[in-house]
Amino acid sequence: MSEIIQGSDEWFAARLGRATCSRYKDVLAKGEGKTRTKYLKQLVAERLTGEAEEGFSNGHTDRGTEQEPFARMSYEAITGNLVEEVGFIQHATLMTGGSPDGLIGIDGGCEIKSVLSTVQIDTIEAGGYPSSHKAQIQGLLWITGRSWWDFCSFSPKMPENLRTYIFRVQRDELYIATLAGEVMTFLGGVDSLVAKLQGVKNGY
Repeated sequence: MSEIIQGSDEWFAARLGRATCSRYKDVLAKGEGKTRTKYLKQLVAERLTGEAEEGFSNGHTDRGTEQEPFARMSYEAITGNLVEEVGFIQHATLMTGGSPDGLIGIDGGCEIKSVLSTVQIDTIEAGGYPSSHKAQIQGLLWITGRSWWDFCSFSPKMPENLRTYIFRVQRDELYIATLAGEVMTFLGGVDSLVAKLQGVKNGY
């Protein structure tokens, strides 16, 4: 389903009841049980009702949506890579998948984040890429089977030499194996709760 447009009705339908790469951080949040449990129950509700939870939107997400085309153009200009925009890519057998910001050639992909200037400074100063995005990016590498993923941080108000920061992330097979196991366990929990609730009669 990579041909569908992100944010469209078809895109929401494709993601319905599935654990997505952008929420793998929540799947791994065992020390924060409320976060993991809340996401699990969200997917259960989606499967039982056939409707997606209301989309989350705030100033940061709106800004990211508006700036993504400019960030993509900047990334392409710097790297010479052509970004193929895609929709939602489902795992072959599991109720999970991801929405890449772009695929590159046959081996790569990219994740684009539009950030505040202070965040850009922190990222450039620290080097690498923020650990908060590791589950999502390694998850996309798992789902797509690709070898590398470019993390691109874009901050339009920064000077030109600091506006676009790019770091190439390689597959971490050990991390991916652990992540896959956690996602399967999580989805098993979703399945179990769905089955339990479907067996309830008149609220008992």
